[in-house]
Amino acid sequence: MQEAGVTIVILNYNGRNWLEKFLPSVIQTTYQSHQILVVDNASTDDSVSFVQAQFPDIELLELPENYGFAEGNNRAIPHIHTPYFVLLNSDVEVTPDWLEPLVTRMEAQPQIAALQPKIRAYNQQTHFEYAGAAGGFIDKWGYPFCRGRIFDVLEEDQGQYENALPILWATGACCMVRTEVVQKIGLFDGDFFAHMEEIDFCWRAINHGYEIYCEPASVVYHVGGGTLPQGNPRKTYLNARNSLFCLYKNTPSQQTVGKILTRLLLDGVWGARALLQGDVKTIGAILKAHGAFYRGLGHYRKLKKEIYPQGISAVPSQGYYPRSIVWDHFISGKKKWSELFP
Repeated sequence: MQEAGVTIVILNYNGRNWLEKFLPSVIQTTYQSHQILVVDNASTDDSVSFVQAQFPDIELLELPENYGFAEGNNRAIPHIHTPYFVLLNSDVEVTPDWLEPLVTRMEAQPQIAALQPKIRAYNQQTHFEYAGAAGGFIDKWGYPFCRGRIFDVLEEDQGQYENALPILWATGACCMVRTEVVQKIGLFDGDFFAHMEEIDFCWRAINHGYEIYCEPASVVYHVGGGTLPQGNPRKTYLNARNSLFCLYKNTPSQQTVGKILTRLLLDGVWGARALLQGDVKTIGAILKAHGAFYRGLGHYRKLKKEIYPQGISAVPSQGYYPRSIVWDHFISGKKKWSELFP
């Protein structure tokens, strides 16, 4: 039986060191029917010449400017001619047999639009990694968390999350996507630039009747923070702004006002906490994010009607936490995913 084709898309921006370190592990993938596409976001380092010299057989797409993670990956879509593709960060080390379980799951369950492997931290390989861990969830107010990671608490991987299960979002650090789904509903919102775009895509896919999964039989190792480190004001701004847009776009219209007002309150608490810590940059990033959100409401109100002409009937039944993760984590002291879903 012929293997289904997979295109591995690696978006790069000034990541020559990551390509040198981790691209060899991707090349050593045991799944035969795959090809690699490096998409360069107008790097100013020697990434392009490095790939051309060291990996001449790898397809290279050079973009004229830095479009960010969202639009940069969007521009790879016309170059994908396989049933599946994988979005893979340049700072990810894959295991030799990482692709087989992902393809097997996709082939067995055609309703899956996207899925991720289990993500461990490259620098602490006994623990889950921040960006995706063992699958992405979201609470009723739009705050994302993972099976194996809640806010900054990373669990040790002791085999507690080995079952494949439906989730709300698959991490953009390593995510397999069904190409025909993208042809129907699109991929990323280019206005996001970076951060939260994969949550927006996955939520949109669920609202269109598809499923998102985590397949822990596949394991990869992610460095994280390769472009913008955790705590960077730009990263805080993009996460806060895009989280609001994602919540507004994909929530049933009758719930959006209440959810956005609650988020205003909760983000205010976040800002107050930053103030107590003397973190002025975080406060500025939060205020800037809310300003950008309110200015963009007209555009997103129109876009939401275009995406969901029949409206959104309900919140997702998969990967959705019907309580406040902020309250349950910081006040009730629930530090592990298993304490949220006993």
